[in-house]
Amino acid sequence: QVQLQESGPGLVKPSQTLSLTCTVSGGAITTDYVYWSWTRQSPGKGLELIGYIASGNTYYSPSLESRTSISRDTSKNQFTLQLTSVTPEDTAVYYCANRFAGAGFASWGQGTQVTVSG
Repeated sequence: QVQLQESGPGLVKPSQTLSLTCTVSGGAITTDYVYWSWTRQSPGKGLELIGYIASGNTYYSPSLESRTSISRDTSKNQFTLQLTSVTPEDTAVYYCANRFAGAGFASWGQGTQVTVSG
């Protein structure tokens, strides 16, 4: 069973870069047709897809594309999210998850709260 765990700072100052890492166990992030994804949920809002990396290729939500970068470290079986120029509107619980091509999300991390303030 695939398990995912987010890690990173819980507090980021406005205009700085938010960086989170998802560590994966029980499955390889190099597996074909698996989308390793970042999502977030802000207070009072629905779940928002930030983007994903699959077989080394990336997709970003158009609304966040200019500020988002997702990369992977295959030696550590990790993938990372960087979101630049954050504002308080980026305050959310951030989740990493995976899904198979043509299917819904399969496994989720527990989520990590990130607050933009300062």
